[in-house]
Amino acid sequence: MINFTVGPVQMDEETCGIGKNQIPYFRTPEFSAVMKENENLLLDLFDAPENSRVVFMTGSGTASMEGGVMNFFTRDDKVLVVNGGSFGHRFAELCEIHSVPYTEIKLDYGKPLTETHLARFENAGYTGFLVQLCETATGVLYDMSLIGDFCVRNGIFLFVDAVSGFMADELSMKKMHINAAITGSQKALALPPSMSFTILDEKAVERCQKINVRSLYFNYPGYLKDGERGQTPFTPAVGTLLQLNEKLKRIEKAGGIEKQNRLARERAQYFRSAIKDLPLAMFTAESNSSNCVTALCPTKPGVSAHRIFEIIKDEYGIWVCPNGGELSQKVFRVGHIGAISEEEIDALVGAFRDLVRRGLL
Repeated sequence: MINFTVGPVQMDEETCGIGKNQIPYFRTPEFSAVMKENENLLLDLFDAPENSRVVFMTGSGTASMEGGVMNFFTRDDKVLVVNGGSFGHRFAELCEIHSVPYTEIKLDYGKPLTETHLARFENAGYTGFLVQLCETATGVLYDMSLIGDFCVRNGIFLFVDAVSGFMADELSMKKMHINAAITGSQKALALPPSMSFTILDEKAVERCQKINVRSLYFNYPGYLKDGERGQTPFTPAVGTLLQLNEKLKRIEKAGGIEKQNRLARERAQYFRSAIKDLPLAMFTAESNSSNCVTALCPTKPGVSAHRIFEIIKDEYGIWVCPNGGELSQKVFRVGHIGAISEEEIDALVGAFRDLVRRGLL
């Protein structure tokens, strides 16, 4: 199978090779040194400010979304949540569960956030802003410079879910005034699903230290304390963290975050150019689309997006990404992250062309 989903994505041979090894005991100076190196390398890739820290959470990206809501906000806050799809809605759900007062900025699916959306919230007493770097359900890339400037003007703490967009789209915590950001192991880092990572600047570290989180597992001050010696409070996904170490050092050697962003952009452009003559329309305008994923709508009447996903999987041995809810029959997605080659992109485009020949697309 060729994997064009947005997570878990295809892993390269080096990462798979490490995964074959036995899992070592981790409460050792040797593993602590690996973890300290992981922290420094991640801080560099996120362009995090001085004195930033990383929380290594064994759990999916949603675990770190919830951990962030719990550790950065309380019922005394007043936060804005950008809801442009299923992952923005998830932030709203988490605020609801944890009794954090919030206001949704509800966007039409596939549409960007603009200055007009933000204007009504200027000087309105908000203390937090929750947003995705890109809304994975629709492929929309949000303007983080616009959002960051708004948060600075209004003294707002900015928490960004970059689970899918990290290493595909530009992200600089310094330039975009981001206080905390998360990503996951199974996305552009192309590791097994199991870990998510929260990068905290000094304000985020101070903020979580002041909040008495009623949780054992999601207590960030405990992670930060153990992290000082290169450890975690509970058993982490040790094998994934060893794969992370090798991958981060390889990324650094190959040219860093700029090179990774360029590769994702080139893969996205290559794919989008190759399908321009096919009966597939981009759900989100290309100018507003993330490099990590392309959301597509079949334009032939009566063609189901979910049926295309099923045929491509069952008859061509290729995974694309279906959608859920009201978009399930309208939109499927093609990811551009992970170990994907141009030859594999050609194979997918060839499958689409064959579906056109068969009258199925």
